[in-house]
Amino acid sequence: MPAVEPLPPSVLIVESDPWVRDLLTDTLLSVRCDASLQVCENGVQALAALASEPDLIIAARELAGVDGLDLLRKVRRRRSAARLPFILLSARVDSASVREALPLQPTAYLSKPLDLDSLRRRLEALLLAAGESVACPVPALSPDASLHGFLEQRRANADGGPLLVDVHTAVKRALQPAGLDLSVLEAELQDDPQATGVLIAAANSAALHGGAPVQQLRQALHRLGSVQSMNLMLGLTLKRSAYLSDPLLAQFANHYWYLALHTAEQGRGLAALLRLDESRCYCAGLLHSLGELAVLRCLQEWRLAGGELSSVQVGQALAQFAAPFGSALRTRWRLPLPLRELIAAVYRLGGGVYSRDMLVMHLAGQLARLPAGDGLHALAEGKTARLLRVSLQQLQGLPGAGAAPPLPEVSSPSAPPQTPDAQG
Repeated sequence: MPAVEPLPPSVLIVESDPWVRDLLTDTLLSVRCDASLQVCENGVQALAALASEPDLIIAARELAGVDGLDLLRKVRRRRSAARLPFILLSARVDSASVREALPLQPTAYLSKPLDLDSLRRRLEALLLAAGESVACPVPALSPDASLHGFLEQRRANADGGPLLVDVHTAVKRALQPAGLDLSVLEAELQDDPQATGVLIAAANSAALHGGAPVQQLRQALHRLGSVQSMNLMLGLTLKRSAYLSDPLLAQFANHYWYLALHTAEQGRGLAALLRLDESRCYCAGLLHSLGELAVLRCLQEWRLAGGELSSVQVGQALAQFAAPFGSALRTRWRLPLPLRELIAAVYRLGGGVYSRDMLVMHLAGQLARLPAGDGLHALAEGKTARLLRVSLQQLQGLPGAGAAPPLPEVSSPSAPPQTPDAQG
């Protein structure tokens, strides 16, 4: 009789912070990509999930309703789960809190912010035999799959854009003998839209309890702290298609990255000229191309799954989906509304009253798309420059730029790009 293949492990993850939840999921899947996961955001959901008899539970101590310690207590009272591996995560690492948990025999009591290396070692010991590794192929597309349907399905849950800087190198450079230097990490990451967007979104998470909304990278890094910032960045590299490997898609990405960087620089230059918040304007310019970059990342997933792709199809997908992807992403990440308004202003100004910051970003978007400085006279005479009282001479003094990296030739016309609404 042939040996029966063991079933993949079933793992229950319970964590209230969506960013930590995502990090735990990615770390677990990097160890056992075949694991069956249930992910809950509170203890009440987790109690219901116990009926599925998971092989491992990873739970935060700080949970709404039933906290992680109560969950562990209830698990240990169940005869069938008395020895179930249970990793408890907590920001409470004082001796009294740890002693309270020890009689319940957690498999591990790990402090927050997490030490990813320590967590990974624990997971490998629990889920892998010595020397074992598990490889999972990319799931193939169904025979009737269409590119339009694939993108429509991914729009609501896309991971964002690809990473455009080497995160591992950035973290390595920021690590100093005394710990992670946040100023160095900021300098290394400040030109990456995905890294910036994720850090700002995580810093505004409800789990970090208030304060003024974070709208720039430096604020995000300092609110998150060294360990959590590093974990989030390293966690991004665990995701599929974190970096673009397809040459065609990379060429498109370089074009939109250039536009993002140049818009950010022009926004910062105009903000400095008008004594506005330079960092916030830079951040808004950097993030405005996330929709295009998110589409390109999903197109790589399509190709990895066996889908065909031409430059014409890429152009059409960008024209149709870039704006919806960007709007959905900024909303799901809960970026602060003032920052989202600045991002939307790069594309257009809605009716009604708009702030000087919004005018700056609209003008920055126009400047970034000028061919090698041509058209400055027309911009100086336009409505936006006149409202800001910015002269031709001042525009000429802003940082210049060469031509954007060309897009691959698209021989078939596509629909004009959509623009996000003012709330997007």
